Amino acid sequence: MALKFKPLGKLVMALGVTATLAACGNGGNGGSEGSNTADGGSESAADFSGTINVTTREEGSGTRDAFQEIIDFEEPVASALVQNGTDQVISYVAGDTYSIGYISLGSMNDTVKALKIDGVEATEENVANDSYKIARSFNIVYPGELEGAAKDFHDFIFSKEGQDIVLENGYVPVKSDAEAYSGDGSASGNINIAGSTSVGPVMEKLKEAYEEKNPNVQINITQNGSGAGITGAQEGTADIGMASRELKEDETGVTAEAIAKDGIAVIVNKENPTDDLSVDQIRGIYTGEILDWSELNQ
Repeated sequence: MALKFKPLGKLVMALGVTATLAACGNGGNGGSEGSNTADGGSESAADFSGTINVTTREEGSGTRDAFQEIIDFEEPVASALVQNGTDQVISYVAGDTYSIGYISLGSMNDTVKALKIDGVEATEENVANDSYKIARSFNIVYPGELEGAAKDFHDFIFSKEGQDIVLENGYVPVKSDAEAYSGDGSASGNINIAGSTSVGPVMEKLKEAYEEKNPNVQINITQNGSGAGITGAQEGTADIGMASRELKEDETGVTAEAIAKDGIAVIVNKENPTDDLSVDQIRGIYTGEILDWSELNQ
């Protein structure tokens, strides 16, 4: 038997449908507003559309400098949201379906998705064999010759134990034939280290292992950006600076030495169906030539 609805019932149903449709829209995310139409990741990349919410690192970030140099652009689009650290980029992208960002490959976790670049996956193996092109060195920076505990910690970093820690934490070692650490545990004193938030996590692991072998050494690490780390080494406020880029021409009076090689992962939200972008497409996104995800499928 066919059911008959009274006018009030029809109105309630209509309101319910309207509310349901509204709930499916793109919620506020702090980025650009637009007619974003993702459907919980169920659509294909070819159907995916919506304003691309670009996020970038702060000025002075080694990751930003390396990324812009490799992708080959001067400054990001004016609407890009600036983040002051790796964790902030990950958090933003994890919470915004239409966002894109970049981070140290060694900092990747399962809350975001790393894109292939020109068909090549972002992996430690592909960084090591040079097939993944968005990669850079992790450097330590210091003035003159290191002495005392700082010199001993330097030697530990480049020992087999130190380079094994680099590998265990998702980075590519720079010395495949490193010798065992020869320190006898007699080192003492304080070591002040400052700089890159990308280098920071692996430096913390190196610190922990070194202090176990040398209990009379205290290492203080401040993660405040590559530029600050280099300046600290130049001015003597840091015994060792950390930089996730090479030195610039005007950054003189210090030596940079690579302790590891790291890829820069281009990341998107896990609900974004896009899996692969070219370097040219990434450049277009970051310069504002490409504004909508649908433009990547034309």
